[in-house]
Amino acid sequence: MFNQLVAKALPIVPKPIVRAVSSRYIAGETIQDAVNTTRKLNAHNAKATIDVLGEFVSSRSQAEQEAQMSSNVLTAIGETNIQSGLSVKLTSLGLDIEDEFCYKNVAALVKKAHEIKRFVRLDMENSPYTTKTIDLYKRLRSEGLSNTGVVIQAYMRRSEDDINDLSKLGASVRLCKGIYIEPSNIAFQGRDEVQENYKKLLRLMFDKDMYVGIATHDDVLLDFAQEEIAKRGVKPDRYEFQMLLGVREQKRDALIKAGHHMRIYVPFGHDWYGYSVRRLKENPEVAGHIVRAMFTGGR
Repeated sequence: MFNQLVAKALPIVPKPIVRAVSSRYIAGETIQDAVNTTRKLNAHNAKATIDVLGEFVSSRSQAEQEAQMSSNVLTAIGETNIQSGLSVKLTSLGLDIEDEFCYKNVAALVKKAHEIKRFVRLDMENSPYTTKTIDLYKRLRSEGLSNTGVVIQAYMRRSEDDINDLSKLGASVRLCKGIYIEPSNIAFQGRDEVQENYKKLLRLMFDKDMYVGIATHDDVLLDFAQEEIAKRGVKPDRYEFQMLLGVREQKRDALIKAGHHMRIYVPFGHDWYGYSVRRLKENPEVAGHIVRAMFTGGR
């Protein structure tokens, strides 16, 4: 309860304190920071997907800047040969401005990634963008751009239909629980029902032989996934586990040691504060460290 109260109070906590506590979840502010972090992960047999922090962009010039930054990330990946793909949020690339403008920005990135044999994941945002994101993904695939995939959120009631639809394309899907606050008519609300739907969707994707990124830190779901993989004899090239930078590192290492492929989400950029607050709210136990940091100067 105490940690949850702290999490709710985060917006009034001084930014330097939030930054000190959340630094483990963010590679830094520069591309070089992201490259350095990815190198360390690679050394521990984990791949990465690098994300430029930012979303809900409202001007073309800013969206173009975000697109250029993501392009620069791909350049760095190619030059350093680190084992990483790219993750993008479509609202940072102009989805709120114009669909065609956003599509051109994304397609350019996917084409560039193809040239260096890398993958671009289209992150899923809140419900107003679900259909647009999936439609944009389908358009990329229809134009022969296959080095891209989407994200499905297990708490969304529509997700089973979306997976059945995406399976026709042999889509690569990252399956996560979902973090945005959504109304009960479109999203499951309780922890147990979200877990049960996650299990149902994971079974469905295995049934349809889709490539799945099992994105969760939940022991119930991690145990379930490992049991299904073993029971079905799912080959290592048909799935990977995915986790956030700095979260449950011991569990991450245990999964790698057990022979599973692992990919870590590596965010970086100047928009670290909004990301930090969201992550700390999702992890109330971590938010408790805020209080200690306030009395230790952030050490």
